[in-house]
Amino acid sequence: MAQQGMGVFQNIPSVTRAYTVACLITTAAVQMELVSPFQIYFNPDLVFKRLQIWRLITNFLYFGQLDFSFLFKMIFTYRYCRMLEETSFRGRTADFVFMFLFGGLIITVFGLFVNLYFMGQAFTLMLLYIWCRRNPSVHINILGILTVQAPYMPWILLVLSLLVGNSIIVDALGIAAGHIYYFLEDVYPNQPGGKKLLVTPEILKQILDEPHVDPNYNPLPEDIVNQWVNGQPPHVD
Repeated sequence: MAQQGMGVFQNIPSVTRAYTVACLITTAAVQMELVSPFQIYFNPDLVFKRLQIWRLITNFLYFGQLDFSFLFKMIFTYRYCRMLEETSFRGRTADFVFMFLFGGLIITVFGLFVNLYFMGQAFTLMLLYIWCRRNPSVHINILGILTVQAPYMPWILLVLSLLVGNSIIVDALGIAAGHIYYFLEDVYPNQPGGKKLLVTPEILKQILDEPHVDPNYNPLPEDIVNQWVNGQPPHVD
């Protein structure tokens, strides 16, 4: 059973696995009082004046107390992060990580003006928005009550947040970040005179992507290579 569970865990795409595990560990650490929320929340003064750079990352990893709401948020995050990584970004780990970095930067910049302390929910809405815009024909069932086309899903969640009395700033921020990425990556390059503005740094590709193999490459047989190495003229039948 343990081996089977480990196999399922290993089959989760790498970026999705790393992000969800980091969220679980961070939230659990706060719950067990190993870490205080005051040590990980986003505070521009502490980031830029005292160089507590980790806050730029940790504020995206904390999703509140370990309760049903947390479980719902994590399932949501895991689901859409994994679907993106396995479809739009399949075989493009570097591009997926670059999307994480770009989206996180946009949310952080917006967060400077609205005094947000934790932005994980906004990041989840960004992932959801991008997936929905890239899968416009998919129908999503909401709690077994309502079925809508994917592009409407982020807006319905925003309205639901408003109806239950929650602030919609976080949801709106995630939607805005998702739309900026979607427009720059999927819309603008395909317009007349448009061009690709979001280019994944080459260093990320070298670190994260597997090297491309030329399908027409036909290596020499090992015995011929050994003859060259030993200084003997190759003999080919």
